[in-house]
Amino acid sequence: MSPNPAQAPAPVAGEAERKRIVNRLRRLEGQIRGLQSMIESGQECDAVLTQIMAAKSALNQVGMHIIGHSMKECLVANEPDLSRDEIIDQAIAVFLKYSSCVK
Repeated sequence: MSPNPAQAPAPVAGEAERKRIVNRLRRLEGQIRGLQSMIESGQECDAVLTQIMAAKSALNQVGMHIIGHSMKECLVANEPDLSRDEIIDQAIAVFLKYSSCVK
C-alpha cells in the first residue's frame, strides 16, 4: 500500500471515529492501571490473568477496527487508479501484515 505521491496518507479515521477509538484506548488505559493495582495489592493470579486477557482483547478490537478502516477507506482514498482486484490484493496484504499482531 504505497501512498499516491499527489496525496498524503489517509488519517486513521474521521473526527467522530477518532474520538471513539481514543475513548476505547482510554478505557484500556484504565484497565491497565487496574492491573497494576491488582498486582500491587497481591491479587490472585487467576484474577490478574483474566484482566490481562480482557485488556489484550480490547486492544485487539481497536487494532482490528483500524485494519478494517484501512481496508475500506485508506486503500480506496489513496489509490483511486487501482483496479478492483488490485485494491482487494492490497486489502488482503494489509490484513495479513497486521492481523498477526492482533491475536
